[in-house]
Amino acid sequence: MENKNNTKKVTQSKKQGSFFGKMVKLLWLGFFAVVLGIAGTFWAASNGWLGEIPDVRDLENPDIYVSSEIISSDGVLLDRFETERRTPVDYKDLPPHLVDALLAKEDVRFFAHPGIDAKAAMRAVTSAGEAGGGSTITQQLAKQLYTKDPASNVMKRGLQKIKEWVTSVQLEKLYTKEEIIAMYFNKFDFIYGAKGIESAAKVYFNKTTKELDVVESATLVSMFQNPVAFNPLKFPEVSKEKRNLVIDQMVKYNKLTKAQGDEYKAMPLVTDRQYITQQDETYSAYFKTALRKEIEDWLVDYEKETGKTYNLDKDGLKIYVTLDSRMQLLAEEAVKKHLKGLQEKFFAEQRGRKLAPFYNITDAKRNALLDQAVKRTDLYKKMKENGSTDEEIKTAFNTPKDSVKFFTWNGVKYMKDQTLMDSIIYHKHILQAGLMSMDPKDGTIKAWVGGINWDYFKFDHVKQARRQVGSTFKPFVYATAINQLGLTPCHTISNDRIPGKWSPRNANGRYGGSQSLRTALAQSTNVVAARLIMQTGEDAVIQMCRDLGVESPITKDPTIALGSADLSLYEMVGALSAFANGGIYIKPQLILRIEDKQGKVIRDYTPTTREVVNEYVAYTMIDLMKGVSDGGTGSWIRTRYNITSEVAGKTGTTNENSDGWYMGLTPNLVTGVWVGNEDRAAHFGSTAMGQGAATALPIWAYYMQSVYAKGNTFGVLASDKFEKPSDIDSRWDCSSLMGFHQYQQVHNNDIIEGTGESIDHNAPEPQELIIEE
Repeated sequence: MENKNNTKKVTQSKKQGSFFGKMVKLLWLGFFAVVLGIAGTFWAASNGWLGEIPDVRDLENPDIYVSSEIISSDGVLLDRFETERRTPVDYKDLPPHLVDALLAKEDVRFFAHPGIDAKAAMRAVTSAGEAGGGSTITQQLAKQLYTKDPASNVMKRGLQKIKEWVTSVQLEKLYTKEEIIAMYFNKFDFIYGAKGIESAAKVYFNKTTKELDVVESATLVSMFQNPVAFNPLKFPEVSKEKRNLVIDQMVKYNKLTKAQGDEYKAMPLVTDRQYITQQDETYSAYFKTALRKEIEDWLVDYEKETGKTYNLDKDGLKIYVTLDSRMQLLAEEAVKKHLKGLQEKFFAEQRGRKLAPFYNITDAKRNALLDQAVKRTDLYKKMKENGSTDEEIKTAFNTPKDSVKFFTWNGVKYMKDQTLMDSIIYHKHILQAGLMSMDPKDGTIKAWVGGINWDYFKFDHVKQARRQVGSTFKPFVYATAINQLGLTPCHTISNDRIPGKWSPRNANGRYGGSQSLRTALAQSTNVVAARLIMQTGEDAVIQMCRDLGVESPITKDPTIALGSADLSLYEMVGALSAFANGGIYIKPQLILRIEDKQGKVIRDYTPTTREVVNEYVAYTMIDLMKGVSDGGTGSWIRTRYNITSEVAGKTGTTNENSDGWYMGLTPNLVTGVWVGNEDRAAHFGSTAMGQGAATALPIWAYYMQSVYAKGNTFGVLASDKFEKPSDIDSRWDCSSLMGFHQYQQVHNNDIIEGTGESIDHNAPEPQELIIEE
């Protein structure tokens, strides 16, 4: 019996041993599987198998990452091409107490670990983050560089964490500890435009990084946990509390004595808010956008030709541009000087109007324009991406807020109890402007003002915008007629109304008799321009524009003679400059040369040139346009602004005063100005206020007054004279001319004014498309 029991016990013991052995094996297998799985996961992540891993060599290390510089013709650094606008500082420029505060709060063992610190992670868990961060500084830098939007899904966030760990290990291999700390400070976004520690010191305390004291350093370091919730400007009490926790940590790790800590914690929180956006940055953004596109288009061809690639944001190119920083500043000041007062007049005119700032539209059309503006905002796009309903978006835009930002010519204005829709309606009232100034002899652009403030209005009115040009188009019609028909300034044209289906009206309502070309252009007579295009044909006028560098679509339609075409200011200045250059068109030039990081010239720019008309036709146009300044629609430059130099000009105003233009040609500088609202339905109600002579001409006058005041600085003098062909007077002998009346000319083309479409003969008579002062 005992033997049986013993046998039974031995058997049970063997079974238990066997089961225990299997369990041990399974545990070991599981352990190795987990280890291998983790190792495999990290290996796969490091090789990019689990998604893109950032190239850490793209970090903002001065030896690796170099932004391209934009340098003016007078040697001034105008701007940079960079992914983010920052002012990086080196480790040696960081105050020791700033680094101490960071280490005490975020990663006290930073100089001892290889990028990942298990002990710090446990400390963060047990102290809920108040005794220091769970992630190392290197991991946090990796997160800033790679994880733009942390996932809410646990699995996805875990994968992101793995990628951050891999990136942090790579960072530790490539950079010194000091470099990592400097990059961390330079990369962090402290909000309110304060990207990087140097900007943060300026925005919050009006200091440089070197000047930060212990209390200020602790305040900024406390923001690393949450720059919004712990912001000293928005939540000063919370910020002070978090600042003091950083100071406590500095005491705990012997960065400060207890007495020093108590003294610093007792200090009040004092900030000195500064706004980081500067005017030169605001204006430079317009030409910088056009410049980027031009260079990037060229770089594509350059790569095809040479196999070499360049990155504008990283490869340290030096782009030497034609802009003169001094003339650029004068142009910006001229825009501000005039629009500041004109804007007040516009607000006064719109005050109390239900449809303001629009005219001649329905409530439904007004709401549609505002709805379009809402859909262009970043907030709308973001809410749509996040799945917000239309009703939720509507509520967001119509709920009053504590602070809404508004543009004014006196600086940023923050208003309480305003809605985002209030802001949109307000900014629809703001007058926009564009100015471009170039040397007609070599095509170099000297000033480029694409708008009034890039932060609010990211649209370039020099090259990107195409607006109806009004009567500034008439010189192209006159030049075509002079070139094709051999006319002179003395030729006379009938001013009688034109019979037929297209019978344009003169802005002054006066008809009859005849006018010389000089008088007709000076007074901007619509009937005469219409008769000229009837003689030359639309094709010839369009071809003249093409030869003068105009690439925008132009409809084959006689109304182009009155300015129905939508063209850019860039095209207009370039085209009219040919008349000041003896009939030779030179494509406007923004770039002089491009050098690589080593100073090797990789591109020298040679301007595109061609002769469009001969010197006699060109000077005839100058003579006609001088009449605009000497007694025509542009005579304010003499009577109001006392400019006595030779000026060939042309004003332009489109239907309902939607666009105001002035093109001013001098022998060595051609400048064009456009003024209008973002929407064509928004404009001055009266031509007296909205015409080009009142909106655009004054900006040109203020600019040229400043240029002339600089004497020889720019090579543009009030004493400059247009080059006149020596025998042109004999070619202008008016004694034998019979005139160019064409009284019986009738234009029977079935064309709707301004569209080029076939006429509906049952439709009401179309209204005049273009008016002129």
